[in-house]
Amino acid sequence: MAERDFSQYLLYRWRYVIGYSAIGVLLAGLLLFAGLYLPGGISAQEMESVVKSSSLSLSDTSTLAITNLPYYAFQKALFSVFGVSIFTIKLPSLLLALVSALGLIMLLRRWFKPNIAVLASLIAVSTGQFLFIAQSGTPSILYVFWPIVLLLLGTQITRVKKLRFLWKVVFMVAAGLSLYTPLAIYPLVAILIAIALHPHLRNAVRRLSNLRLTIVSIIFLAVIAPLAYLIISSPSLAITLLGLPTVWPIDFIENAKLLLTQYFMFWSPSVTYILTPIFGLGSVLLIGLGTYRLIRTRETTRSYLVIAWLLCLSPILLLNPSYTSVMFVPSILLLAAGLTSLIGYWYRLFPLNPYARIAGLIPITLLVGALILTGLSRYAYSYHYNPEAVSLYSRDSALIPSGTTEIIVGNGEKAFYTALSNYKDFTVVTAPSSDTFTTSRQAHALYEGYEITEIVTDSRRENADRFYVYERVQQ
Repeated sequence: MAERDFSQYLLYRWRYVIGYSAIGVLLAGLLLFAGLYLPGGISAQEMESVVKSSSLSLSDTSTLAITNLPYYAFQKALFSVFGVSIFTIKLPSLLLALVSALGLIMLLRRWFKPNIAVLASLIAVSTGQFLFIAQSGTPSILYVFWPIVLLLLGTQITRVKKLRFLWKVVFMVAAGLSLYTPLAIYPLVAILIAIALHPHLRNAVRRLSNLRLTIVSIIFLAVIAPLAYLIISSPSLAITLLGLPTVWPIDFIENAKLLLTQYFMFWSPSVTYILTPIFGLGSVLLIGLGTYRLIRTRETTRSYLVIAWLLCLSPILLLNPSYTSVMFVPSILLLAAGLTSLIGYWYRLFPLNPYARIAGLIPITLLVGALILTGLSRYAYSYHYNPEAVSLYSRDSALIPSGTTEIIVGNGEKAFYTALSNYKDFTVVTAPSSDTFTTSRQAHALYEGYEITEIVTDSRRENADRFYVYERVQQ
């Protein structure tokens, strides 16, 4: 009777709708906030991304022999439609982050109970690492996007009978496109290992007819055919896609120390282009608990998959610890498993008392709330108040004086501003040829026959003078 009465409460009946709505509102707000305000500028890596995107040309196949080609093509398409600004540079990552977050929610909903999916999703979208890569106009978001897409599509194939062949086609297209991204091959390898070892997945593959198997294989080969051509043209591309270092020998001890710093040095947080440690102490404890649960339930499909995935990634990270983003998705899956264990333990203590079961969720909810607030505050503080982090991001592209038709920049800036000029009404020159021109701070000098009429400043930079406007002196 008590359980039935409790279930009548409106808040309880609509708890998942409220939870998913909260995730949606939080996600939209965070992405807009990150894209528009924090850090509020672009990094050197984002400038490089603009250069690569702008250089793509079908008439010159050498420009296509780069990693993350689909991302750069997407970014160039958005530039063609919306132009280039700080926000549009970040826009492809923000859109892919939105899809990734929604996909993660759906994936967690299929792998875990609804309450776990809600709590783990809230933690995931509020972590500093997710927000950072979401707003970064670089292909880093693909390290999150592709694993989520592949796992979600794979789960859809095994659990949904309707339109199953269509889902297999979509999976093959996604798998082929993912191979253009470094380290994206390893989730696919993990899926193949899980298929080979787990009977449920083997049976799912065996049910595929020879004709359909041939069709999906042809589609996959068609998608990766350009990649194969590019690898033949530039063999070093294959090494980069595998995530292997190009410089040997490798200092394994230093790499191990760096990994430990990135994940476990809670007493000495730091911020450069990423926040370290990547997860807070509470999240790491939940991930550890999830790892323990994964080992105990190793006979399940998801355990096979995640264990194989971690075994693939561990040596790669030791060889090249810069790819920390590839651990985000498996870490969130382990965190969700940890939450499952924590809530399951409390439910086992009170199997029949609904009020005690709900009361036990209060401290867990407080824990999740603390993790969310900690993640958000770390991100906001680090990229707004930390001078070392703020100095890494430039707003110069938004400060170019209106009416600029000629601009002179330093050698280190020339590639970026040349790419920018493809979408702007100015040209990059080495010497003035008109009555008015602009220089960046690096190119500022005395130009004979010209005088400075305007200095554009940025209060957020230590060297506040960013641009100088010159006009010809009238004789």
